[in-house]
Amino acid sequence: MSKVFIYPSTSLILSDMVARFGHEPLGAAIKIRERIQTPGFDSPPLQMTPEDPKKGLKYAAVEVPAGVRGRMAIFGPLIEEAEAAVIVNDSDLAFGCMGCARTDELVKFMIRQRKDIPILEIVYPSNEEEGLAFVDSIKKFLDGLKEKEVPK
Repeated sequence: MSKVFIYPSTSLILSDMVARFGHEPLGAAIKIRERIQTPGFDSPPLQMTPEDPKKGLKYAAVEVPAGVRGRMAIFGPLIEEAEAAVIVNDSDLAFGCMGCARTDELVKFMIRQRKDIPILEIVYPSNEEEGLAFVDSIKKFLDGLKEKEVPK
C-alpha cells in the first residue's frame, strides 16, 4: 500500500479511487477533518494554531500571501510524506481553497520536484469517452504501484 498525494486535494472521487485500489489517499480533506475533530482547538472556524503559519514558512517565503503559507502548512507535509502522486490538470474542482492560483503553482512545482516518486499527470475529462480513459489511466497507475511494492 502506497501513500498517494491527490491534487486537487478536495477531490472526493480521486480520494475514493485511491482507497478502492488499496492505497492511502493523502489530501487536504483528510487533514482538515483531523483538525476539526481534534479537541482543544480554540480558534474555530479556522482551526489553526499559532504554529501553522510558521510551518508554512518552510515551503513559502514570508513575502508570499498568508493564505498560501496557511495552505502550504497542510499540503507541504503531505507532499513530503507521499510515495506517489496523482495530479489532475484543468479540473472543475478548483474552487474554495483549491482556487488559489499561487498555491496551485507551488503545489504542482513541489510535486514535480520529487524525482523519487511516480507521478501521474492527467487532464480532467470533458466527455464520457475521456472519463472512461481517465478512470482507466488512474487504475493502471495505482495497480502499477502495487506491483512495485516489495513484500515485507
